[in-house]
Amino acid sequence: MDALLELGPEFWKAAGETLYIVGLTMLFGGAGGLLLGIGLYVSRAGSLLPNRAVYTVLNVVINFFRPIPFIIFIAAIQPVTRAVIGTGIGNDAAIFALSLAASFAIGRIVEQNLLTVRPGVIEAARSMGAGPWRILFTVVLGEALGPLILGYTFIVIAVIDMSAVAGFIGGGGLGYFAQLYGYRQFEPVVTWAAVLLIVVFVQIVQSLGNWLARKVLRR
Repeated sequence: MDALLELGPEFWKAAGETLYIVGLTMLFGGAGGLLLGIGLYVSRAGSLLPNRAVYTVLNVVINFFRPIPFIIFIAAIQPVTRAVIGTGIGNDAAIFALSLAASFAIGRIVEQNLLTVRPGVIEAARSMGAGPWRILFTVVLGEALGPLILGYTFIVIAVIDMSAVAGFIGGGGLGYFAQLYGYRQFEPVVTWAAVLLIVVFVQIVQSLGNWLARKVLRR
C-alpha cells in the first residue's frame, strides 16, 4: 500500500492518459467506422445504393485487418504511423493505431445494426418519394440508433482493454502503469489498483451506454 501511495501522482496521470487515449480513439475511430459501416450498408446488393465493386473492396479491407491481434497490428503499421503523424512512439502514435483498428470493428458493427432496420419501414419511405440519402439519415440511422449506441459502448470497452498495449510503443495509461510499477516491481497492490480503476471506467461506460440506449428505444 505504501508503494501505491508514493505513486499517487503517477497513478492519476496514467488514469488521465487512458481517458485521453480512449476519448480521441473513439472520436477518430468512431467517425471512420461509421463511414465504413454506412458504405458497406448502402453499397450491398438490394440496399439503397447497390455497388458491387465498392462493397467488395470495403468488405475485403475490413475482413483483412479486423482479425489481426492489436499488439501485432500496432507494430505492423509503424511505417504508416510515422508517415502520418511524424512519430511511431508515444500516446499520439497509439491513438492513431487504435483509431485504425477500432474503425474496422466499428464499421462491421454499424453495418450489422443498420441491417436490423425492417425493410417495410424503408419501403414506406420510398413510397413517399424519399431519396436514398434521405432514407439513410432520417429513417435507417434513426431506427438503428439504440442498437448503434450499444455497439459503440461495446467498442469503447474494447478500446479501454486495447489501450493497455500502448506502452509497447512508448505510450502511457493504466495498462503501462500496472506493468511498469506493479508487475515488474512485484507490487500486486499497485497492479490491482490499476485493474480496479479500469473496471470502474468500464462500469461507468456500460451504464451510460445502457441508459442512453434505453432512452432512445423508448421514444
